[in-house]
Parts: sequence; C-alpha cells; structure tokens
Amino acid sequence: MSTMFRRVLAPIAVIAGGIGIYALLHATKPEPDKSTEEPRPTSVYTAMAEQSDIVLKVDTQGEVRARTELDIVAQVGGRILTVSPEFVEGGTITPGVALLKIEDTDYKLALREAEARVAETEVAVQQALADADVARKQLRNDKTASDLALKKPQVAEARARREAALANLEQAQLDLERTEVSLPFQGRVVSTRVDTGQFISSGTILGNVFGTGIVEVRLPLSNSQLASLGLPIGFTAEPGAGLPVTLSAEVAGAQHSWPAKLVRLDASVDPDTRMLFAIAEVDDPYGANKSESGMPLAVGLFVDATIDGKRLPAAVSIPNSALRAGDKVFLVNGEGRLEMRNVQIAHVGSGRVVVSSGLAAGDEVIVSAIRNAISGMALTSINDDNENDTAVQIEAGSDDDADSNADNG
Repeated sequence: MSTMFRRVLAPIAVIAGGIGIYALLHATKPEPDKSTEEPRPTSVYTAMAEQSDIVLKVDTQGEVRARTELDIVAQVGGRILTVSPEFVEGGTITPGVALLKIEDTDYKLALREAEARVAETEVAVQQALADADVARKQLRNDKTASDLALKKPQVAEARARREAALANLEQAQLDLERTEVSLPFQGRVVSTRVDTGQFISSGTILGNVFGTGIVEVRLPLSNSQLASLGLPIGFTAEPGAGLPVTLSAEVAGAQHSWPAKLVRLDASVDPDTRMLFAIAEVDDPYGANKSESGMPLAVGLFVDATIDGKRLPAAVSIPNSALRAGDKVFLVNGEGRLEMRNVQIAHVGSGRVVVSSGLAAGDEVIVSAIRNAISGMALTSINDDNENDTAVQIEAGSDDDADSNADNG
C-alpha cells in the first residue's frame, strides 16, 4: 500500500516543485530597462507660402496662319508674255508690281475701237442737239408741237448711245490694265500654276499667295484658362489694344520669340473639343517684328504662346509640388508636427498655385513626398531654396498638368 502511495505522490510532488520554482523565478526576475527615446523625426523639404501681386500667365499652343490668303485669278484671257522672277514658290509680292503680263494687242485694239465709238456718239449728240434747236425755232409759235417734233427723244437717244460708248471705253481700259496681274498688298507666293507662253482664259487660277502684313495664331483655351484671362466669350479688343502675348518656337536649332496681341475670342465653344479659341495677331512678322536674331514668324509654324492674364493683388501662392490630391496642403506647424489643411484654389499654373483661402503668407508647406502621412507626426524641415523664389508671374498650364500636380504626394 505504501509503495502504491509513493508511486502516485512522487510525480505530483515533482510537478508541484516545478511550478513553485517557476513562480519563484518569475517573481524574482529583473525588470527590463524602459526606453524613453522619442521616434526619429521624418526629414521633409519645405517652402514658404508667399504673398505678392501676381500676373496670371496662360500657356497654350497654336499654328501660325496668314490673315489674308487667296488664289490669284485671271480677269482677262490671252497668252502669257512675261512672268516676274518673283512669281515662284516663296517669291516676294510687292504692291502694284506686275507678277505676270498677258498679251495685250487685242485689248489695245478694243480700246481704240471704243475711243472711236465715243467720238462717233459725241458727233451724234451734237447733231441731235442742232436738229432739236432748229425744230424748236421752227415750231416756236406752235403750242401743240409734240416732243417728237421738237426732237427731244432723238437727243435723249443720242446721249444714251454716248453713255454706252463711254462705258465700253472704260471696260476696254480696264481689260487692258488687267493684262498686268498685280496685288495691292505685301505678300509671298505659295504656289504657281502657269508660266510663260501658256494661254489662259478669264477665271483661270494663276497661283496661291498670302499677305505678310498680319499673321494670326489660333489658340485653344480651356474653361480655367479663360477664367485666368478674365475676358468674356466674344471679346474683341479696341484697335491697337489687346492682351500681350509672347510666341516662341525652336527654329533652325535655336529658340526664338515674337511679340503678339490677343485681339479677339470666338463667340462660340467648339462642340468637338469643348474649347474656346482666341486669336493672337502679329504685325509685319517678316519685317519689323522678326525675332531678335532676325527669324521671321513664318506661316505654318507651330508655336507656344504665353498670354498675360489678369492681375491678382496680394495673392498667396505656393509651389505646385505642395498641392496634394483633394486640394490639400501639408504644413510643418510651429511645434514641428505635420498638419494637413484643406485650401481653396484660385489658379493652378505650370509653376505655382494661387490659393484664395486656407493659407497665409509665411506658412511652411511641404514640397516633398511623404509616405504614410499621419497628422501630428514629427518632422524635420529642409528649406528648398529652388522652390522659395518670389513669384510675380503665375503660368496657367493645361488642365492635364494641373491634375498631375494635384496628385503629387
């Protein structure tokens, strides 16, 4: 019996002893040292929100086109005798200088015939007047004498024939003048369709030309860009006025720029693109308004355009990289902590963003990306001098550029 008792009690005693030893060790274990070190702050690049008078800039693009472009059409027919050396593709058109001459022998003969006809009708008028004078004297005592007896209709007929002869004379003179084809404006030749010795008829297209006095650039504008200009749909500038525009393009391996004026806006929105088009004009692009290096603003050239929009006094602006999705801005507050703030956007440009509310001048905004941003997290700011330049001009890029900047971060 005692042997059975020992077999049962011995394991229990061992287990109980093990539990007691574990409890003793747990109770007497040393306490671990507690760390009081704060989380390491995250380094971020920052820039200051700035307040200044801002001129909004709208960036767009367009193709240069001539305001005057037309086909030269012959007004008389005949064989082409001579062609000007400038009547070639790219040739220069001088006002009043003949581009080509049509054989004029027939027209000179027609002019002489018309002059003879005028002289003949002039004699007929004088004869009719003399006959009318004789009839008036002969019938001066006849109170019932008719107009026909007094030769009045004959005089009117003679005068009408003279007027017709004079009209034919003018037509003959015009036809003779039209044998020399010229234009009343300065321009350039685009293409030619005739040459010396070719017989042409009235209405034949001789070539295509454009005027170089004024060229236009048709510029598409989005709704937000139109707001930056502050102009109504259908705007037309007064003569000599208009918003300043700078056109630029790379030509022959160099960058060139030309001054222009925005003179009008379309009165309707394009139904396909939902864009409104503005027209910028450049006077004398092949002469006085060449680029500084002497490059003309050629028709057909694709150019970038920067339009000076409305002026915003004392406006607050931040770098584009500071704007987050949902019109939010991350700031470093006075305690060195992250603060998330909603802002009201007045204008998004290609370089900076104009904020109408939510920020004040001197606020320190974060311009670098932050992973897993949490409000109140500790930050160490690194001032980004490149982003902290004073902005007096804000460029308005395309809506795609604005959306891309808003998604940063």
